[in-house]
Amino acid sequence: MYAVVDIAGSQVKVQEGDRIRVSRLKAEAGEKITLDRVLMVSQGEETRIGTPRIDGAAVEASVMGHGQDKKVVVFKMKRRKGYRRKRGHRQPFTELRIDGISVGAPSEAPEEAENGA
Repeated sequence: MYAVVDIAGSQVKVQEGDRIRVSRLKAEAGEKITLDRVLMVSQGEETRIGTPRIDGAAVEASVMGHGQDKKVVVFKMKRRKGYRRKRGHRQPFTELRIDGISVGAPSEAPEEAENGA
């Protein structure tokens, strides 16, 4: 079973037991969070796609910790002009462990009202 979840503006495919890195979240290490913006769930042959989200579906995750990725060097240069700029950037992240995926009961489409006129 896997799900596609929208976490901080990024779509991530997750399975139970996965450890993923996402943009820094406002949560303490060791805290359990619920990700309710589930876009798609697949279990065996059955696949449910939300419009845009699946009502009642949620992904339980534990915050393992926070950190920073490796440094990305941004170097700008214009030849023969003496222009050089070197900057570095380290993107902060939150590491999550996926504990479980729960899917609510499929919602029935509302029946259209019959015209009695």
